[in-house]
Amino acid sequence: MGLFDFLNSNKPASPVSAVLPDQVYKIAEMQLKDVIAPSALGISPKGLNLGTTVVRSYFVISYPRFLTDNWLSPIINLDKVFDIAIHVTPLNTGEVMKNFQRKVAEVESQIMTREEKGLVRDPTLDVAYQDLEDLRDGLTQAQEKMFEVSLYISLYGENDAEIDKVENEMKNILDSRLVYVKPALFQQDVGFLSTLPIGEDHLGIKNKLNTSPLSSFFPFVSFDLSSDKGILYGLNRHNGSLILFDRFSLENYNSIVFAKSGSGKSYLTKLEILRTLMFDTEVLIIDPEREYEFLAESVGGRYFDISLTSEHHINPFDLPHPTADESPSEVLRSNIVNLVGLLRVMLGGLSPEEDAIVDQAITETYALKDINGESDFTKLEPPLLSDFEMVLGGIDGSEDLVLRLSKYTKGTWSGFINKPSNVDINKKLVCFSIRDMEDELKPVAMYIITHYIWNSVRKNIKKRLLIVDEAWIMMKNDDTASFLFGLAKRGRKYYLGLATITQDVGDFLKSPYGLPIITNSSIQLLLKQSPSSIDIVQKTFNLTDEEKFLLLESGVGEGIFFAGLKHVAIKVVASYTEDQIITSDPSQLLKIKQMKDEVAQSKEL
Repeated sequence: MGLFDFLNSNKPASPVSAVLPDQVYKIAEMQLKDVIAPSALGISPKGLNLGTTVVRSYFVISYPRFLTDNWLSPIINLDKVFDIAIHVTPLNTGEVMKNFQRKVAEVESQIMTREEKGLVRDPTLDVAYQDLEDLRDGLTQAQEKMFEVSLYISLYGENDAEIDKVENEMKNILDSRLVYVKPALFQQDVGFLSTLPIGEDHLGIKNKLNTSPLSSFFPFVSFDLSSDKGILYGLNRHNGSLILFDRFSLENYNSIVFAKSGSGKSYLTKLEILRTLMFDTEVLIIDPEREYEFLAESVGGRYFDISLTSEHHINPFDLPHPTADESPSEVLRSNIVNLVGLLRVMLGGLSPEEDAIVDQAITETYALKDINGESDFTKLEPPLLSDFEMVLGGIDGSEDLVLRLSKYTKGTWSGFINKPSNVDINKKLVCFSIRDMEDELKPVAMYIITHYIWNSVRKNIKKRLLIVDEAWIMMKNDDTASFLFGLAKRGRKYYLGLATITQDVGDFLKSPYGLPIITNSSIQLLLKQSPSSIDIVQKTFNLTDEEKFLLLESGVGEGIFFAGLKHVAIKVVASYTEDQIITSDPSQLLKIKQMKDEVAQSKEL
């Protein structure tokens, strides 16, 4: 009978005080057991059936002479469902010492008997004698204590075949460390009870261990992926530990984020930006969807809207200042190569003949402004696209090129890049929005912006982070993809980290530069993936089937964090204040806008 039934039965009414406290406790305890108990229970010699779940319990029967630190870590970090229980009982040192003296005498007697008989020395006895003496010294000096230790493992699965598979995996790991386990045959019920979190050892399979090897059992060894400094990326979903990393302390400063739409990739990126700004790092953003505008306003950054009608312009013919280890001719040559790539994108491709004509025209255009490999072009005004068009028109065989170029100099697109640069990125955070740019021109705009940023980065070396959101736009064209790959490879030299973010994994990896960009990124983040792209993600990152399903079933802001060859499951967590600044949730943004409007109205009143 439940507590409710007991108090509301048809028996004559009685004061509540008539129900004794211990009776109330017992009734409530019965109800709790009913709630947590499985729907059915079956006991067999090899396991238990808890409803629809199969459970099999094991115990460790022996250990090697030496136990290394974290030997249990591979078991604890198996991506399986299981329980581990470690029961430790301290022993009285005085009683242990008496047994030790008797055991030492026995071993010493065996050694002397063999010597008297002229037998060859037994290394096993010698080692045992030395170990016993060392342990006795440790106990005598109170440096060691003795314990009785039981280690039990209960595996869970949907059927026996699944349990068998996990058992083989577990045994292979432990056998390689000379730790041997056995199933608790005909004792599965007490084995299961011994692994429950109630601290009771019903199985009673014990091994005597001293302090040093026992310390290697320390159970909280779930895999951590963290460094001593850096920003907080999130929490380890396995054990709740912090995932702290400083990208500028790794072999390169690049990162890449793959995620489906709505899985929290922009939220994660904005959170990283906000925390990175606190470590004296300048952040530059290419924003295809105008998602970073509020963040830029909140931190006092600059926000440039790049479009056909915008007042902000970037001249692709701008030249960077040569660094101490560069000559003007090297800088000029590199810039010409990048401009040829840009014009290849702008003009829809170039034949080999057209490529040579464009290369010649760019060189002559710079010469028109007295810019050559020997001049100090830091004090000279760079040419414009219209200057290039004029020079190009004077070269034989360039008629078609001039016609295709005219829409950028005289047509509807003329206000885009045919003007001197008037943007200043001398701020802690600078964001370039291309949301209002026509889709056909977005790859061109992203190329020009990244080229301008690259030139500015080379002028003055500082710790900088470049965010390229929706990078699949650049990966659709080999020239823009090649330029992005060049940034990933060369950025470290100029203290620049490249963060590449994309939701279209297929388009990104179709490019020949997709995989090289991934391999040149020290940090990789996979958030929730769509079923259509999960197979290619699994193949690219060598994910297990469990990790594959983890990505399919992850919630917003959850996924897998890679740093080098190591990775852990991550959950992105922000404070309330951070959340108000970086949220992309339309309902939250609407509330924030309403609050700002109300504040503005109150000020007017």
